[in-house]
Amino acid sequence: MNARSLNLIVGEALADIGLDPDGCKKLNGRQRTTKWLGDEPGFGIRQYPGGHAVYFVQTRMGGRNRTVTIGRTVVLTRHQAAKVARLVLAHARVGDDPATERARVRGAPMYADFLDEFWAKWAVRWSPETQRNNAGKRRCYLDGAFPGLGIDEINEAHVNAWFAHLNDETTPGAANMALGLLSLILNKAIAWGYRHDQSNPCTGVRRHKRKKCERFLSVPELQRLGAVLALERQSADPVRSLAAIATTLLLLTGCRRGEILGLQWNDIKGRRIKLRHGKTGPRTVWLGEEARAVIDSIPRRRGVEWLFWNADRGAPIRSFAGHWYAMQAMAGLSRVRLHDLRHTFASQAAMNRETLPMIGKLLGHRIMQTTARYTHLDDGHVFDSVEQVGADIARMTGLRV
Repeated sequence: MNARSLNLIVGEALADIGLDPDGCKKLNGRQRTTKWLGDEPGFGIRQYPGGHAVYFVQTRMGGRNRTVTIGRTVVLTRHQAAKVARLVLAHARVGDDPATERARVRGAPMYADFLDEFWAKWAVRWSPETQRNNAGKRRCYLDGAFPGLGIDEINEAHVNAWFAHLNDETTPGAANMALGLLSLILNKAIAWGYRHDQSNPCTGVRRHKRKKCERFLSVPELQRLGAVLALERQSADPVRSLAAIATTLLLLTGCRRGEILGLQWNDIKGRRIKLRHGKTGPRTVWLGEEARAVIDSIPRRRGVEWLFWNADRGAPIRSFAGHWYAMQAMAGLSRVRLHDLRHTFASQAAMNRETLPMIGKLLGHRIMQTTARYTHLDDGHVFDSVEQVGADIARMTGLRV
């Protein structure tokens, strides 16, 4: 399938919805801006000088991108253009003839080359800490993993053999994390047109069972920790005070440690934090009144862009593990990780009857299953819930005991 055949598909689709294909023809002129709309992958608007604009769709075929103009925005509605784009994408996915398929295979890069491409395009979205961690995984487990194979040739047998080798070389947890990173890489190979849809071989590989961590702070524990944090925030030691402030923000926002310690003043936009580098990429964190007040209490230093700054060392604060252990002891807590504060935030949201999609948005998750791991309810809330459900059913059915 080539650009000409795709344009014929567009013409037929426009005719089917009662529009003249010639009247929707593309405009000549230098492209000014491109806006991706998100209705369909590769679907967007191109704006030309003079205020004219066209809908278009971009898809990858034969190892290269193809762009097909759908029609002018003054002739087509967004819904109509999206419908045509959907048809074009469907034909592009399933309409390749054998010659085009051979071209696609020849156009797909080798695994090692795609690894470089992925790192150049995608790693910039990660936080500095995630970049360091994933660079270590790449160096230890991914570089040289599939010698002589193209990115489109890797199958489940290859991945199973690689994963079995990892099990002999490292811990189960490290092997699982490496497999997760490889799965992300192969998903991007699919999204960028190098592999067929639904062809990620990692999905069939059985991961090691994880030890479930259900630690979150109870109300009495939160009360004790809150008293300690209020005291520590008033400390004369500025680093000790900032450690308490950072811990407070972890509780109030559900952010990760690195996301809070990496904040700069330009990231604070009223009642929002615009995270430049999150674990899953840039995202917005909404601030409650209490969290915004905590941020306002942080002293600003002339010429310093970081919220959490060690003046003695002249560098941002990257860790406060020692202060956290001290605060735990003061609050009478045991075996509580800083990450458990994020867990606590999610669990409290669940206890307040927030939905999984909403909790996932608060935490910056992209996959619902990830959110579900955090949303544990204590026995009291489970009892209240079953009591309420039972009372509602009894009322509606007229049952009485």
